[in-house]
Amino acid sequence: MSNSSLRKYLAEAVGTAVLVFMGCGSAVFLGAASPGGHLAVALAFGLSIVAMAYVIGNISGCHVNPAVSLAVFLDKRMSSADFIGYVISQVIGAIIGALLLKIVSSIAAADQTGHLGSNLVAGAGGAGGAFLVEVILTFIFVLVILGVTADTSKAGVAGIVIGLTLTFVHIVGIPLTGTSVNPARSIGPALFGGAQALKDLWVFILAPLVGSALAALLYQAFKPKAVKSR
Repeated sequence: MSNSSLRKYLAEAVGTAVLVFMGCGSAVFLGAASPGGHLAVALAFGLSIVAMAYVIGNISGCHVNPAVSLAVFLDKRMSSADFIGYVISQVIGAIIGALLLKIVSSIAAADQTGHLGSNLVAGAGGAGGAFLVEVILTFIFVLVILGVTADTSKAGVAGIVIGLTLTFVHIVGIPLTGTSVNPARSIGPALFGGAQALKDLWVFILAPLVGSALAALLYQAFKPKAVKSR
């Protein structure tokens, strides 16, 4: 494994850890049901992406999400070896972020969610509803990422666009599923979030991958033949 690959995988692990700690942490300590809590949690996830995009974007592309890496792989922008390396790094990073959050929440004796910010299906009426919600939200999120990162002339605003998109999908998704759109983000907290979080986890692994694949498929149908690169 080259030093370049190691740098990318380390960047993905760090970026995902930050996303989970800050995003899920906002839910744990603020609670989405508190005044302004819903929007605060959405912003925490979005701002985490903005911050990390400008720290590790030039190293790894700042996927910090297996669903994003899947779409980039299907769009033939990364190798199968890097795809596997990214996903493993993202899951490890998510677990580290969730473990740090578990430690801090235990010290502070505070968890407004009761399950460390894990994703659950109950708000969407069950597994079927949650699955559909996550497919739709991930489809929108990943489609935006594919579009904004394909054009190098948009590189300066890509982090902001992606962060804002993650914010608005959270605004819709928080009351329904807590919003995953990211299997790694769901895996980390679920390991520490209790039996129900683990029971529901399959939805938040599979649905974002389905949404991502659909976004990659649609993007192939209408992406420009030659991408602008000025």
